[in-house]
Amino acid sequence: MKKLIFLPALFISGLICAQIPEDVLRYSFFPQNGTARNQAIGGAMGSLGGDISAIYVNPAGLGNYKTGEIVFTPGYFMHHNKVDYRESKTKNSQNGFGIGPIGLVYGMQTNATTSHAVSFAVTQTANYNNIIKYNGLNNLSSYSEQWAEQLAKSGLSLDEALNTAAFAYGTAPALYTYLVDTFRVNGAVQVRGLPENILDAAQALRQVNEVETSGAQYEIALGYAMNKNDKFQWGVTLGIPIMDYHSITTFQESDTASNASNGFGSFTYTDDYTTNGAGLNLKLGVIVKPTERVRLGLAVHTPTYMVSLKDKRATNLLANTENYEGQREASSLLFTNDQPGESKYSMATPWKALISASYVLRSIEDVKKQKGFITADIEYVGHQGSNFYSDNEAPTQEEKNYYNALNDVIKDQYKGSFNFRLGGELKFNTIMGRLGFAYYSDPYREEELNASRTLISGGIGYRHKGFFIDLTYVHSINKDVHFPYRLEDRANTYASLNDQAGNIIASVGFKF
Repeated sequence: MKKLIFLPALFISGLICAQIPEDVLRYSFFPQNGTARNQAIGGAMGSLGGDISAIYVNPAGLGNYKTGEIVFTPGYFMHHNKVDYRESKTKNSQNGFGIGPIGLVYGMQTNATTSHAVSFAVTQTANYNNIIKYNGLNNLSSYSEQWAEQLAKSGLSLDEALNTAAFAYGTAPALYTYLVDTFRVNGAVQVRGLPENILDAAQALRQVNEVETSGAQYEIALGYAMNKNDKFQWGVTLGIPIMDYHSITTFQESDTASNASNGFGSFTYTDDYTTNGAGLNLKLGVIVKPTERVRLGLAVHTPTYMVSLKDKRATNLLANTENYEGQREASSLLFTNDQPGESKYSMATPWKALISASYVLRSIEDVKKQKGFITADIEYVGHQGSNFYSDNEAPTQEEKNYYNALNDVIKDQYKGSFNFRLGGELKFNTIMGRLGFAYYSDPYREEELNASRTLISGGIGYRHKGFFIDLTYVHSINKDVHFPYRLEDRANTYASLNDQAGNIIASVGFKF
């Protein structure tokens, strides 16, 4: 059925509904960031202290400070990823600058047995600058089927769909360009995407997906710690995370057949998406020193409550349906009064728990009073506990249904995972050498899906008369999956990502 009546666009401020299950990992599945010293020992800071990074891991570690310190940590990262989609492999690369903790710690001895420390720091907890591009032949499904599914399950007419805010970013443009239409099959009306004609003919579609992301997540932290007799320390951090994320996704699908009269040639869909917002969290921790050489740490991080997230979104669809309706183009702005869509919502990220132990090496003869330590952290992250919420005082039933369904998918798809960090340092007078290792385990429930992060690090440091400088290299090997689109009525296909990144980190500081 080709008949299509387009009504003038109404001004509608409804849901963008752009949140997807993968957003959970954007907020929670990334390595612990820190100073060059901290990163050189694998990020293991749960029981060690004496480094401003403790404010983000176990704030009790700030209790080691009896004087003041100012720290600045720049970094440079190099991303190289390989993507396997439908047995077709693609390579991408992206480089850029980042920052670790920048701030100060001030410690003071109030009496013979008690000292206090306060700290202020800013760090980049996640860096989103990356490019993922892949392509392959798909004979199972089409990107357009998600729009056909949405219309079919909605029960709306074509005219109603063209004036529904949530449809403005895919389904309405697909109807306007006739990429999706209604057809009478065996006496019943069906909603179909025209690329399904190619699949029904046992032929494949060429799919190309490019996702370019930019921005970062930052966290401003205010920390306090108390130290009693150098035996017991406790601390608390108030964290203010700030989200700045931007992605441009370009998905292309084309007919691989030479037939120019089968109703589908190609389409290009572009999605310009931005998220900004801020939130709050708390980190609580203790460190106990049962003996001079042993330190034990325990820390709990509350969920981060991102209370003011705002998405902006605009899309564009250019479709060539050959002899069906020719070439047509439609932007989401056509259906939203020429304004990008906006959606406000809240989110709770996973909670974390951390246990840690360190063994401190004292003077060793014949190596110029050599000192050092070995330390390890075990961290649990409850990825399945992430939740999205409407930010409206009186959310509509549509919003409630959407977020309830999204949160159910999150609980089904993700699980709690354990992360392991291990490191050590040896000190020779004013020079220190460090090595570290970290492993972040799979957050997916399905065995078929696999994600992990492995970090191997090493660095050196120099300390003399209140000045210090540290230099570290971290090599990370990351595995993950990427879904170009999701369907309810068909098995979903995805790309396997293998990412290798190098990170050069330097920290410069002064004690006062």
